[in-house]
Amino acid sequence: MERVTAVAGVREAVGRWRGEGGRVALVPTMGNLHEGHLALMRRAREVSDFVVVSIFVNPLQFTQGEDYDRYPRTPEQDHARLEGEGVDLLFEPGDGEVYQSTLSETTRVEVPGIGDILCGAFRPGHFTGVATVVNMLLNMVQPHIAIVGQKDYQQFLLIRRMVDDLRLPVEVTAVPTVREADGLAMSSRNRYLRPGERQKAPLLYQTLSSMRERILGGERDYPALERDALDTLSQGGFRPEYLTVRRAPDLAPPGAGDTELVLLGAAWMGPARLIDNVLVNAVL
Repeated sequence: MERVTAVAGVREAVGRWRGEGGRVALVPTMGNLHEGHLALMRRAREVSDFVVVSIFVNPLQFTQGEDYDRYPRTPEQDHARLEGEGVDLLFEPGDGEVYQSTLSETTRVEVPGIGDILCGAFRPGHFTGVATVVNMLLNMVQPHIAIVGQKDYQQFLLIRRMVDDLRLPVEVTAVPTVREADGLAMSSRNRYLRPGERQKAPLLYQTLSSMRERILGGERDYPALERDALDTLSQGGFRPEYLTVRRAPDLAPPGAGDTELVLLGAAWMGPARLIDNVLVNAVL
């Protein structure tokens, strides 16, 4: 596995592979790799000839008071896992390689409509940071395809919209959420959970799954479903931010005839902010 920290290095390698007619996939991450990340790399290997993984903890997507400084960083473990997955190149830039100006002066990318609702409403500026850094990484690496996870469903739609709107020559593909045996979606922030909180954490997925079953059973009073779900989470020890039914293609509130839905939730369990989603009759 090649390891580079500079844009020139990753472009040299990708340019060489493209010159050979190879198809290149990028898996953007913030490190602290777990089985969910490895699933992205395995999909990347299936759909490309060369796999690039980026590791960059992006300061621009952390809002004031969030966990940027304590976000888990495990470089030695990450490198071993990447080697085990046969990744071709690790792109590990520093802050100065990504942001040549100060953060306050850097050019930014915004995706209105998707970036300012749901998680965007509770984390103002977060998705501007996401869109900006992903746009930068796509321009730096210049892959044919970018692989992201379904767990961050809003982020997936945001990146796909940005790529479409900016006419970037990149295909964006989402991989289904990888879960622990009890249903908890894998996340780097799960390590913030204390033992008792970890036992309660799967309730988020269970609640979304229950909503899905009620919809498939014919219920269409979505506000009532949302209220019931919020009550369930609150009674289970969560501090919910939202639990909602949305149209899967664009996250708009569903109409009477909409059948492609996504159920999304964000809630705090102790010090950990957990997100999850469940699709209903929708295809990624």
